[in-house]
Amino acid sequence: MTDFARLLHADGPNREHAAALQLYGRFVGDWDAEITAHGPDGTKHAAPGEIHFGWVLEGRAVQDVWMIPRPAGSPAFPIAGNWYGTTLRVYDPTIAAWRISWFDPGRSVFRQQLGRPQGADIVQEGTTEAGELTRWSFTEITGDSFHWLGEVKPATATDWRFVVDVKAKRRKA
Repeated sequence: MTDFARLLHADGPNREHAAALQLYGRFVGDWDAEITAHGPDGTKHAAPGEIHFGWVLEGRAVQDVWMIPRPAGSPAFPIAGNWYGTTLRVYDPTIAAWRISWFDPGRSVFRQQLGRPQGADIVQEGTTEAGELTRWSFTEITGDSFHWLGEVKPATATDWRFVVDVKAKRRKA
């Protein structure tokens, strides 16, 4: 392992905020996913994908890689496009929330959000460069599965619109 990889990765959560870090830390591991993209006209397209979560930065953050569809480099996934990106989720105790940055350089998509627990779910909210509101939610969370929902709300709209939903199952060792 290179020094960079060794210094980036961590074996577990930092003890200082270990309980708060488990909000996303419970996802650490490898996941298979079924992704459904929802078009504004009601069309739907589904494809398999994979997601990998790990501890980074002395266990103060959780980073993931989302690859949709699988394998990477497959033909373009209708509506949502192919994803090969990473999210860095850093807990900020000064606001009791997570600062979240998504980077997908292949599609030139970059998002900033704040994430917080909302009942049994996790809700992340932000704004796109075009002024649309974004809401990404982890729901139906168990030790072996979760449902992720991606929604947008244009600045002039009153209702949220589903863009993508992901049903993930933890890979068996």
